[in-house]
Order: sequence, then C-alpha cells, then structure tokens
Amino acid sequence: MLPVALSVGVLKAGYGATGVGYALGSWTAALALCMLFGGVLADRFTARRMMIVADLVRFVIQAGMAALFALGQPSLLVIVALQFVSGVATALFQPGVASLVPQVSGDIQRGNGVLRVAESMAGVLGPALAGVLVTMSGPSVVFAIYSATYAISAVCLSALRLTPATVVSDISFLGQLAEGWQEFRARAWLWSVITIFLFYGCFVVGMSLPIAAELVTSELGSTGLGIGMAALGLGGALGGTVAIRVRGGRPLTLGSIGWALFAVYPLVPALHPNLVELAVGWAVAGTGLAFWSVIWATTVQTQIPSELLNRVYAYDVAGSLVCMALGRSLAGPLASVTGERPLMVFACVLGLTCAALLLAVPATRRLVIPATSASNTG
Repeated sequence: MLPVALSVGVLKAGYGATGVGYALGSWTAALALCMLFGGVLADRFTARRMMIVADLVRFVIQAGMAALFALGQPSLLVIVALQFVSGVATALFQPGVASLVPQVSGDIQRGNGVLRVAESMAGVLGPALAGVLVTMSGPSVVFAIYSATYAISAVCLSALRLTPATVVSDISFLGQLAEGWQEFRARAWLWSVITIFLFYGCFVVGMSLPIAAELVTSELGSTGLGIGMAALGLGGALGGTVAIRVRGGRPLTLGSIGWALFAVYPLVPALHPNLVELAVGWAVAGTGLAFWSVIWATTVQTQIPSELLNRVYAYDVAGSLVCMALGRSLAGPLASVTGERPLMVFACVLGLTCAALLLAVPATRRLVIPATSASNTG
C-alpha cells in the first residue's frame, strides 16, 4: 500500500515525479545502509524485541504521515525524513524474520512457503486496495490503515510463545559485526551465491523492472501493466505453494530452476506480447522467483547457526538491495545505448547463464541438507 499512497500524496502536494523518487528512495537507502546494524542488534538483543521496537516506530511514523496529509500538504523534506526513519526501522525488523521462522515453524520450508504465499497475495491486493482508497478518501486514510498494521504486528509478535533466547553480550557491537562477516566468508556456497546474484540482481532483476514497465505501458497501457503485475503476484503464490511440497537433497541445484524461470520476466515485454501472453509469462516468472526465495531462505536458516543467523542474513539482504538499486540506476543509460528490447533479451540470457552457474560451481551444486534439517525447529 505504501508506494501507491506515498506516490499519490507527493504528486498531489505538487512535488512531481522527482519528489516521489526522493521519498521512495530515502526509505530504500535507509534500509540498505542500516541492514547490517539491524542484524547485529537482532543477535544482540533478540530478534523479537527488535522487531517489536521497529513496528512501534513505524506505527508512529506512518500515523504521523496520515495526520500530515489530513491537515494539508507536508513539506517534501519532512516526508523524506519520515520515510528515512521508517526505512531504518524496517532494517531493524527484517533480519529477525530469518531467525524467527525456525522458532515458530516445525517445518521450516513449509513456514517459508506460507510466508511467500502471503507476501505474494498482499502484493496483488495491497496496491489495488490502496488505489481504491486513495481515490475515495485521499492518502491520509491509507496511511492510517497502513500504520495500524504495524500496531497489529507488534501485538502478534508479543503474543508468540518462544523459548527464551540467550543473549550474547560479552562481544562488542563491532566485534559481532566482524564475526558475522567472518561467518559469511567462511561458507563458500554462501558467498558464491551472493557473488552470482550481484550480476543477476543488478542486470536481470533490477535493470529489467523499470524497462519492462515502460515497454508494457507503451503497448498495453497502465491497465496492462497492472494485470501483468497481478499475474506476477499470483505466480508468486503458486511458487510458494510448490516450494512447500517439492523437497530436494541439493537445495541450490533445485533453486536454480527458479532463477531460470524468472529470466522469462524481461524477455516477455521484448516480444510484443498481447495481454494473455504477458500474464502467462509473468506468472511463470513470479512462480520462479517465489520458488527460489523459499528454497534460499530455508537453506540459509538450516545451514547457519541460530546465534549468527540474523547477522549473516543481513549481509545477504544488504548486498541484494544494493545490486538491485544499481540495476535500476543503470537501466536508463544502458537502454539509451542498446535499445530497450535488446537490453531485455540480454537480461534474459544473463539470467539463464547465472542459473547455469549455480549448477557449475561445486560449492553450490554439492551443498546437501540432511533430510531432518527442513523440519528442524532451531
């Protein structure tokens, strides 16, 4: 709901597309900058405690946004500052998700699959609901509802029955940050996947998002783009469901299928699709992306010791955010040189190449998860 409400609110306030970019970009920048610190804090003070604090901060921030838009037109500087703080809070929240899933789910892969299905359906329904509410009542109502979800989240997290965690406090903050990096470097399969994803996330995921949106809009209009994004979300729900049921002893080999399927995403808009072809192609891409996400999350959660999981996961997320942001920044300049459709074909080929590299690198191809690990409760 946030991108819709924030975009409409900033545009109505007269700050234009540049203002929208600053507002959304400040949130993303804060998330990327603070993610590593969020991982350390989650390991230092327990994940649930940091997640509740983050939810309460975001509740206050977004309630403030609702009040500002209800009272008039807030300044762009205030909007950017508030969204930056919200991004910092999200960086405190997100690493804890990795360690919380093994604590609340007896079947880790199934738990990740359920989360992915829920996220995909929210991705379909949230923007549509926000669009209707913004049209009927203005952005302040959407921000009010949005803020309330954080209060609900904090209550639900507080109600979870978890085994009391042992907090490590005899290592300095910087020492814990360095320890997380050492654990990250020590696992060849982990840094191999992240290294390959630096190219995949930049030139396949990040770069293709703005160019694909422009191609689809130019041929099928904004309605076509909306239908395509809905199909991507529905594909994500399907991919999460499939990942719940499909298990394999070599998870990263299995997960390479997801990377290959998502490579369809940039290719489809380059082929002048009709609406049906776009929906089918992007549903396939969404299925692949969700399938990989579940397999990857489960692999990390079952291979990394619980006391280090939040920090290692934070390195993973921070790297992914940076490379995808770089891809979005490079999309326009590269397209002006190569043309949009050739660039999308290149993105598809590179995506398939990266999927093949997952199979070619011994550390990723040979990684094996014992049969009991997927049902490990942490």
